[in-house]
Amino acid sequence: MEIEERIRDLGLELPEAPKPVGSYVPAVHSGNYVFTSGQLPFVRGELKARGKVGSNLTVEEGYECARIAALNCLAAVKSVVGALDRVRRIVRVTGFINSAPGFEEQPKVLNGASDLLVEIFGERGKHSRLAIGTNELPLGTPVEVEMIVEVQ
Repeated sequence: MEIEERIRDLGLELPEAPKPVGSYVPAVHSGNYVFTSGQLPFVRGELKARGKVGSNLTVEEGYECARIAALNCLAAVKSVVGALDRVRRIVRVTGFINSAPGFEEQPKVLNGASDLLVEIFGERGKHSRLAIGTNELPLGTPVEVEMIVEVQ
């Protein structure tokens, strides 16, 4: 429970794994890896924000949404492996940013997820990643984050 204690020490709460909004599961455990589905910034069943970063949302608001989505990814990981202490490394993070036309700061938004993972896991939280700007996302969410995680 060391990792979950670290999350609490950061003033955060690990939620229950989000319920799917379609025909999929929140995460799949295969071999030594967990692949999460794209997670949205849900807090207690409600989206933290809706809209496009660079239009009605700031980079800072998008950053916060990416943090929340990453925390939801970790909840999905826990749901299939039982405890986050089993995480050996965050391997890959992919983030989709609902972007206004001309917005080019997707990496700054996705830093919300990346920074959180390093705060929680230290060196094990450093990962490869991809930040993608898109014109729309499900439910009008500003960000969607998915992960590949190595577990023991």
